[in-house]
Amino acid sequence: MVNDSIADLLTRIRNAQTARHESVTIETSIMKKSIAQILLDEGYISAFDEVENGNKNKNLVITLKYVKKKKKVITGLKRISKPGRRIYASCEELPKV
Repeated sequence: MVNDSIADLLTRIRNAQTARHESVTIETSIMKKSIAQILLDEGYISAFDEVENGNKNKNLVITLKYVKKKKKVITGLKRISKPGRRIYASCEELPKV
């Protein structure tokens, strides 16, 4: 059981890209699908799909994106606000991508 599912998602993506995997499989949730949609819209991943894993559960398969010669598109991935330490900011204080 994972306490911080968003941090787990980011860590799995970071580790899969470091290992040069084509895709990464994660247990699905509405929040994870929303994060994957944002990453897709911003051009950081190639695609994502929801697949059945045999039980009633579903998995989220995220296809990672690389530039020429397997260079990572996502170079830095970090969780700022954590369950033990929440960081709040107004919309004016958020950094631009």
